[in-house]
Amino acid sequence: MILSISRRTDIPAFHAEWFFERVKAGFADVHNPVNVHQIRRVPIDPDQVECMVFWTKNPAPMLPHLDKIKPFAFYFQFTLTPYGRNLEVRLPDKERLIETFRKLSGQIGPERVIWRYDPILMSDETGEERHLSHFDDLAGKLASHTKRCVISFIDFYRKTEKNLRGTTVRALSDPEMLSLASKMAPIARRHGMELQTCAETCDLTAWGIPHGKCIDDGLIEAISGVPLHTRKDRSQRPACRCVESVDIGTYDTCLHRCLYCYANACLRP
Repeated sequence: MILSISRRTDIPAFHAEWFFERVKAGFADVHNPVNVHQIRRVPIDPDQVECMVFWTKNPAPMLPHLDKIKPFAFYFQFTLTPYGRNLEVRLPDKERLIETFRKLSGQIGPERVIWRYDPILMSDETGEERHLSHFDDLAGKLASHTKRCVISFIDFYRKTEKNLRGTTVRALSDPEMLSLASKMAPIARRHGMELQTCAETCDLTAWGIPHGKCIDDGLIEAISGVPLHTRKDRSQRPACRCVESVDIGTYDTCLHRCLYCYANACLRP
């Protein structure tokens, strides 16, 4: 079993104490997001969990306690973007987050910290030139602290549309996606990073950008040293290439209040 911690909320940032209590107990009771009355008891046991995959924008609360999950294979997906507090309302200062990224990488190794530059969106404040400038700056500051950067372009879910109402945020056109990605790829390579896409249908392989897997069986096998027997996660979007996992998070419990987020209801301050 692979645990996803979590696509539904930022457990490392806001629910680290709960998570470590669950590790100590050896299980977590998880509500079905479609039927809250249906509860699944998910084991958190090294003999049953092949890997933990953490999704976060700020894992700082976990850093002093990583020894508690030493028996498990795990890695982090760390999202770091160029946006300000008009979109990422309660995120800490970016320089603090960069320092946290470096500390995490120093503790567990750069191959186990994946940088997520997503979602990529356009607005009056953020166009291609600004994306390229900030991406280059961030990549330079994260160089040697990660081996992989994952990108994706914004999707407008119902919650996202509501939260972004009144802003100038928009999706990228196909030509804009191709233009931006073609210029980001050499920046990533210059800083020693492989660039991959997340759940995208556009073909960017001409610029050396393959379709990636966020829940990645190849990476998990490399980290754990144990072969996996798994398959594509059919509960995810068709373009998603992730292998099967069990998510232990709960929607509408992230306090970052990012307006582009799909996991929370109306967040406008």
